[in-house]
Amino acid sequence: MYIIVSSVILIAIAAGLLRAFRGPTLYDRVLAVNMVGTLTVLIVAVLGFMTERPEFLDIALVYVLISFVSTIAVLRVYTYRDTEAAGNTTGSGDK
Repeated sequence: MYIIVSSVILIAIAAGLLRAFRGPTLYDRVLAVNMVGTLTVLIVAVLGFMTERPEFLDIALVYVLISFVSTIAVLRVYTYRDTEAAGNTTGSGDK
């Protein structure tokens, strides 16, 4: 049973990586990387359950927090970069 679950998760990770490499926009790529991070947490949790080591759940929680913060950081940097580029093209400010 665990082998089937693990293989389905790995197939989903492969599909997410494919989407991350072929995504037409940055948002598609960020969403795919976020999905891969979530699926990685799921595979770590399944591995911890299979080996009866509950400390793997702590590792999974730390990883999901890092994944969430990094996703928010990338999107904020991209948003600020777009607003600065839009502000520079208007020509309203003196340099």
